[in-house]
Amino acid sequence: MAKQKTIFVCQSCGNTSAKWLGKCPSCQEWNTFQEEIQNNEPANQKGSLFTRGNKIEKKEAKLLKDIELNEQRRFPLKDIELSRVLGGGIVPGSLILFGGQPGIGKSTLLLQISLQHAYYKTLYISGEESEEQIKLRAERIGSNHNNLLVLTENNIE
Repeated sequence: MAKQKTIFVCQSCGNTSAKWLGKCPSCQEWNTFQEEIQNNEPANQKGSLFTRGNKIEKKEAKLLKDIELNEQRRFPLKDIELSRVLGGGIVPGSLILFGGQPGIGKSTLLLQISLQHAYYKTLYISGEESEEQIKLRAERIGSNHNNLLVLTENNIE
């Protein structure tokens, strides 16, 4: 059985504490700590545990040969090469993580793709840019639409 531990997490910067604090020592914000339950699973347990809502589910690794393929509906991108790299387009509801060296244009490319497909509702999440920086980049690209949602957050939980 996994041991549970209570921790307090600052909702502004992600700083953690063993007890509730009125003022975060990291970001200096007031009343931002919220209680969270942390599960500590023994390292010798087989598989991995993850939480879905209040329910803890256990996943185990499968042999590659035992995985059944289902045809995934995809929508193609206007950028043909990127669509090819993604296996024919983007699977609706999927999450794609782009990585690379700083300054090579990842954010600009993804914002441009999001703006090119104005008929799809898109969530653009940034862990290092402000909303204002994203808006300025969109204006420089010369496009804007009403289906692009922007979220800036550096706490992955």
